[in-house]
Amino acid sequence: MMSSTVGERPSGAAVRGRGVLGVRRRSLFAGWLAVVATIAVNASALGQAAAAVEAPDYAPPQQVFGELFGQVQLAQVFPDGKTFADAQAKRPPAQILADYRRLRTASSFDLRQFVAENFTPPRPAGSDFHSIPDEDVRQHIDRLWRSLERGPDVAEKYSSRIALPFRYVVPGGRFDEIYYWDSYFTMLGLEESGRHDLVVDMVKNFAWLIDRFGHIPNGNRTYFLSRSQPPFFAAMVELLAARDGDAVYRTYLPQLQKEHDYWMSGAAAVQPGTASRRVVRLAEGTVLNRYWDDSQTPRDEAYREDVAIAKASYRPSTDVYRDLRAGAESGWDFGSRWFADGRALTSIRTTDIVPVDLNSLLFNLETVLAKSYALAADNGRASQLRKAAAQRKAAMQRLLWNAPAGAYFDYDWRHRHAIFSLSIATLYPLFFHVADQPQAEAVALAVRQNLLKANGVATTRIDTGQQWDAPNGWAPLQWIAIDGLRKYGQDTLAATIAQRWVAKNLRVYRATGKLVEKYDVTTDNAAGGGEYPLQDGFGWTNGVLRRLLADYPALLQ
Repeated sequence: MMSSTVGERPSGAAVRGRGVLGVRRRSLFAGWLAVVATIAVNASALGQAAAAVEAPDYAPPQQVFGELFGQVQLAQVFPDGKTFADAQAKRPPAQILADYRRLRTASSFDLRQFVAENFTPPRPAGSDFHSIPDEDVRQHIDRLWRSLERGPDVAEKYSSRIALPFRYVVPGGRFDEIYYWDSYFTMLGLEESGRHDLVVDMVKNFAWLIDRFGHIPNGNRTYFLSRSQPPFFAAMVELLAARDGDAVYRTYLPQLQKEHDYWMSGAAAVQPGTASRRVVRLAEGTVLNRYWDDSQTPRDEAYREDVAIAKASYRPSTDVYRDLRAGAESGWDFGSRWFADGRALTSIRTTDIVPVDLNSLLFNLETVLAKSYALAADNGRASQLRKAAAQRKAAMQRLLWNAPAGAYFDYDWRHRHAIFSLSIATLYPLFFHVADQPQAEAVALAVRQNLLKANGVATTRIDTGQQWDAPNGWAPLQWIAIDGLRKYGQDTLAATIAQRWVAKNLRVYRATGKLVEKYDVTTDNAAGGGEYPLQDGFGWTNGVLRRLLADYPALLQ
């Protein structure tokens, strides 16, 4: 169980799945004016990385449409808040907003009709794709890539989509844009499908985003620019280099450095026992990282939900919004890892936590950067990055490793203690070669005893009703587990996880013709929880399954 935060008293209102949406509508509207005031104060302070957001072409929808945006989201004109965030205005936003302000007080005003007349909602990604009965799942995936392929984009007026210069793959369903960490796992399958050309283009897009905005945003939407996602760019470069050679490291060296600069911004000035944006300097001086977001307003794509959560919380709304957004940057939105009481979303405190996975990823980024500088004959910078990676590894071993439990745990930097709640994130140090052999063997035992289930490995041991908790399993985390274990000779456990996960994927596919974003790893039930219905498509599921069937071909039987 995750430890409670010292000095804070949980509200006692556990939020299960979509239950937080049960806050009564009139309560939401009663707090609307206060929310608008808060947003107005914070809209001009999105932070250093959001400088591009303030440019007219890259303003998020809640900034562009002001009170109209909030009214549409709180009135739940669309069942899914992401729909309006992705809708394309039919004419200049300033004209639409002016007409709304002029018409809204009329007794005959109909908000839904006004929205329908002025916006075109998006179509679900992959909605034009049709399964073929009894088709080999590999052929199904290979066909599906074409349905999920996008770009090169043409910039669309009055849209939240950021046009990308090269082709890319979207996850599917409600997710019709590129996503940062999703794409690494999608690339694994694209390589097996003979689409190396598309992998190259996706890496080019991420490099373009780094050059344009100083970081890779959560996705290519304006409302994602204030945050990133788990930094897999270095792993993508490694994947590309495995096929195209070491020249890839030199090609992307400038973007790898900018990626590191983004995650380490403020490190030189931050004082012991404090944090600044994504860096934390612990009391003894060690620098590690946390998830963050440069905005502290409700998320555009989950506006109504965030307002409801903040109202139900016992903390300042801006702090709750920041932690919700930071949870979204983690990719685990949401799960008990980020909850002060280990159970309720209202207790979220993501920014208090030094995560195992993030620091493993940054160790890998520093290692890849060191290699890239060495290949570029810049031995001084290579040495600096090797030293940074070694310091991070030592700090992780000291603070995140727990020998009695045989596992890596997240760390509460504010209250200086480990959070003894086991999750599949404990396998990231294996995937990125942070662990030593005895540690890897201990982690394998802990996973076998606590997280291994009938259909794969569970995300955590706790069922909160949130999607990044038990009983759900996710394709990217299965891959981290399987490949991480194989790197330390734990082949039997890796093969067991692969067999159980692939079997569940195939049972669902043969019964429904679909591959979905997540699976219940304990029963035959469909996965649930979270802020939206189960999505099909699905980019990272396709990618990991396609790769696993290449690594373990007998599992197709």
